[in-house]
Amino acid sequence: MEELGSKKKWSLKSRLIFAFLVTSIIPVVFMNLFSYYNTSKIVADHVRELTHANLQQTRSSLDVWLESYEDILSQVYTDDDIVSLVDKINNGEDVSVSKNQLRRTLHGLFYTKEYIKSITILTQNGTAVFYDLLTGSSTRSSWMGNINYTQDELYAEISSDNDTHVFSTQKAVEIGAQPNYLFHLGHRIIDYRDVKKELGIVMVSVDEELLDSVCTNGENVDYSYNFIVDEQGSIVSYPDKSLLAQRLFTRDPDLDKRIEQYRGFIEGREVFQGKYVAVECVHDEKFNWDIVHVSSQNKVIERLANQQKILMMVLTVSLVTLIAMIVVLIRSLTGSLQNLARVMKTAGKGDLSVRVQPEKRMPSEVETISNEFNKMLGRLAESMENEKEAGERQRTAEIAALEAQINPHFLYNTLDTINWMAIDREEYEISNSINALANILRYGIDNSNGIVTVREERDWLKKYLFLQQTRLKNAFSCEIHVEPEVLECRVHKLLLQPFVENSIIHGFEGTGRQWFLSVSIILEEEHLLVTIYDNGKGISQDMVDQMNQGIFPKSTVKNHIGLENAITRIKMYYGEAADVAIESEVSNYTRIYIRIPRVTADL
Repeated sequence: MEELGSKKKWSLKSRLIFAFLVTSIIPVVFMNLFSYYNTSKIVADHVRELTHANLQQTRSSLDVWLESYEDILSQVYTDDDIVSLVDKINNGEDVSVSKNQLRRTLHGLFYTKEYIKSITILTQNGTAVFYDLLTGSSTRSSWMGNINYTQDELYAEISSDNDTHVFSTQKAVEIGAQPNYLFHLGHRIIDYRDVKKELGIVMVSVDEELLDSVCTNGENVDYSYNFIVDEQGSIVSYPDKSLLAQRLFTRDPDLDKRIEQYRGFIEGREVFQGKYVAVECVHDEKFNWDIVHVSSQNKVIERLANQQKILMMVLTVSLVTLIAMIVVLIRSLTGSLQNLARVMKTAGKGDLSVRVQPEKRMPSEVETISNEFNKMLGRLAESMENEKEAGERQRTAEIAALEAQINPHFLYNTLDTINWMAIDREEYEISNSINALANILRYGIDNSNGIVTVREERDWLKKYLFLQQTRLKNAFSCEIHVEPEVLECRVHKLLLQPFVENSIIHGFEGTGRQWFLSVSIILEEEHLLVTIYDNGKGISQDMVDQMNQGIFPKSTVKNHIGLENAITRIKMYYGEAADVAIESEVSNYTRIYIRIPRVTADL
């Protein structure tokens, strides 16, 4: 052991000087040994990274653009006016007038997006209503005769579910001997008053130029370009428009094999001359499309060869300069580290007031360590102080907990005494109200975040509404409808009370008509759908839109705060599996939909 201890250890300064010298010489030696093979590999890796980044950006841009057109599609298939007009056409009511109104409505949507060429509605009874920018006709569609579906097949495909259907690029009518190519987004029309009702479908036809602009993305097509292929192996977008809708091959499920298929297609076309042509591909899961990037690396290889020569010269000069700077840098670094080590030893002995003093020569990394060490010492001292305060807060909390145990029992006993006093005086209405209040308080205080059945929540809600009607002298009528199938389902306690209270206290305020409140709980597939309706003063549309987007303006108005807290509580319990939607009309009504998962056992 003595022999090992007697060996002289290298100082940090000596080690760093040796390391700098070795690492300065080795790069120069190895750079002279690099072969053309290594250079080619670097180029390939570099181009692959750039290509992957390009494809990821193109895929993101494609998704963003198509989602914006999906928004237009959504505006059509959820628009109440359009739903009403389609319903009239299906029922044979004012068909001509309804079709004209529908065309005018569709025409107004063309100004929202540049590349929309046609919007078509196929009703449930087979009526086609469209506005077509290419033909300008109300009877001749630019695309329906060219798509690989009959009208019935198209209707059956889209109306089968509630998803958006994407139809790949197909040739449309020629305008002035100039062919037009369109792809289509389709969705079934939804009436949210009866989401299962079959009304029809809507198709938004978009110019392929949109996809071309996303694929091009400002690149020089002399050296690279992108194109898109759908799940059938057909070309959706390509610089050469004559190839659009052409089926290349049966698409292989394996991405690597598909890349080889695309490489064979590119090589067969002889787009780029030279040896180095790269083909990369990413798959867009949302639309099930392949985005393929083709690039020529010949120019890159040539530039890198020149850069290699320049690099050799720069490395030689850098080596000489680096050796000259080593001694200066090492002095600065080791001096700062020694100062830091002294302060750490002092703090380790218990003196938390010591601090590392900054120096001008101190490297930025050592300065960062010093600052963080100073902060740590400050936090440690603060933590010791907080620990003392935490002991005091714990004792205070224990006293408050004892008081909280006493107060509910005192309240229940007092209410029971008042109840018997009311019975002795034959004030049975007062007695009933006191009993209801006691049950409400007991239900709310005992395990307030607990899980109960829908039956228990309904019974409690009846008592709560009884007290509200008593308080307001029966100024409003109400009804509660709960399907028998959901009575034993489990929900969080007091889930609906904030919404009901908001309707009574704020919804009916300032209205002169007979007030009415309705609460409904029904089973909808694997969810419970709760609907709370009141015919009160309503909420402005701007406020409804913001609340449906989860935006609650900073306000001291209690009903806004109450709704925000209630919705936040539901999201906290059920996460993304729950949904709350609000619809309202000022001076008319407010209706709140709450959709939560169906649970038959304790959460």
